[in-house]
Amino acid sequence: MKPYLPLFISVIIFFSSLSGKIVPDPMFSDNMVLQSDLKVPVWGTADPGEKVTVLFRNQSKEVKTGKNGRWQIKLDKLKLGPPSDLVITGKEKIAFKNVLVGEVWLGSGQSNMAGSAGGYAKRDPILQSIIEDGPYSNLRIYVSGKWEIADSKTMPRFSAIHLSFGYALQQELKIPVGLFYGAVGGTPSGRWLSMEMAMADNKLAEQFKASNGYSLSELESKQASELAKWEKLVIQAKAEGKRPPRGPVKLGDLYQSKIEHYVPFAMRGVLWDQGESKTRISGVTDQYVVMNALIKGWRKVWGQGDFPFLHVQKPSGGVSPWNPENPVNHGAKTFNPNKPSTHYTDSSGMSYPLDHIKMGTLPNAPLVTALDLGTGVHPSCKSGYGSRASRIALGVVYGRKGAVCGPVYKSHQVEGQKIRIHFTHTGKGLDFRHAETLEGFEICGEDGKWEWANAKIENNSVLVSHPAVSNPKLVQYAFNKDPSFANLYNKDGFPALPFTF
Repeated sequence: MKPYLPLFISVIIFFSSLSGKIVPDPMFSDNMVLQSDLKVPVWGTADPGEKVTVLFRNQSKEVKTGKNGRWQIKLDKLKLGPPSDLVITGKEKIAFKNVLVGEVWLGSGQSNMAGSAGGYAKRDPILQSIIEDGPYSNLRIYVSGKWEIADSKTMPRFSAIHLSFGYALQQELKIPVGLFYGAVGGTPSGRWLSMEMAMADNKLAEQFKASNGYSLSELESKQASELAKWEKLVIQAKAEGKRPPRGPVKLGDLYQSKIEHYVPFAMRGVLWDQGESKTRISGVTDQYVVMNALIKGWRKVWGQGDFPFLHVQKPSGGVSPWNPENPVNHGAKTFNPNKPSTHYTDSSGMSYPLDHIKMGTLPNAPLVTALDLGTGVHPSCKSGYGSRASRIALGVVYGRKGAVCGPVYKSHQVEGQKIRIHFTHTGKGLDFRHAETLEGFEICGEDGKWEWANAKIENNSVLVSHPAVSNPKLVQYAFNKDPSFANLYNKDGFPALPFTF
């Protein structure tokens, strides 16, 4: 038996080395950016009861793993500084190189967030130049499971709008910026919050129960039943040579697969671009309700307070941009002064654009006004969207002076045969562009007959009227899926938001 003793010992040593391996979470790698001015969690697995030490700059933090082998420490608030190593030691030592401290942002949503920079660069010359002019040592992106310096090889594989946002932010702040994202095209908001988040929101839970007759807590078993039925239908369809039916939507599945594994990586905030898909939660059609639950839920699991949650305006189906000579509007249609022959009164068709505006009233969740930045469901000028979002972030998050939104309806008053409209977010003052007159306002009286209004800016408000409307009651602005005739701005360059009252 003696000849086999060395082999036996070698096997013991081999398996011991495996069991003693420290495994940091995949969010940690060379070239990462850690969030400044926040406590930064670092976590992973090791042997149960193993002592793990994390070293970064002048900090040394120690923790002992639990029975499940998991560990987590929090670094004290970090300041900007030169690239450093983050070292994790236990029974072995792991060193992550070229680690920066700066601003970290998560991007999420559907196809306009998921679309790759490489794909959109063919239609967006500014985005193309961003890619060609790299690398950027202070711009880091999380791709293929690790942090990378943004260069001509890595940037095309990353989100176009999130890259544009991070690039513009980094150029303005002159500090390191780190970006990561989780997005899937065509997805409704109900798939991006967990079941627990949905149940924790009283209004969402109440609407669901009222519509369906059973609670959200009972939904999971019903979803399992639906999945089983669908799987049988797929088998049947394949046997008959037919196209399999689309599978049932499971509440929270995309949160689990695309977002949860990022928690609790320290970050400054979220940039959200969902688009035109609805909630897909039975009986809960109000996007405001679902997004409120989602935002509160994400903030709770991250444990970083009410972090900024920027969301991009995306009116359903068609957007009305102007000034295609401006690179930020590349590929956009020109301003169309010819107003439609009929008035658009389909409130249901405007529900999602109006939902976006309502969502902008949620705490620390500013709307990125983008009525003038692209056409159709997938506008090509992602650099314009990213740049606009960065302006919002600079104002709301980083305290830069200036407007952060276009004019938003505040109130109105009837003055004889005219209605005066007041706005918030007027910035340096109200303005109009691309035509000789202010366009896009409609007015009606008690008879409900809409007329295209005469509109003028007066004392930082808008005065609207029409000769045929002697007793005006209602006004609406840009109330159309394709309001290419509306041109109210503030002098800071942000377009006004649609409204009706």
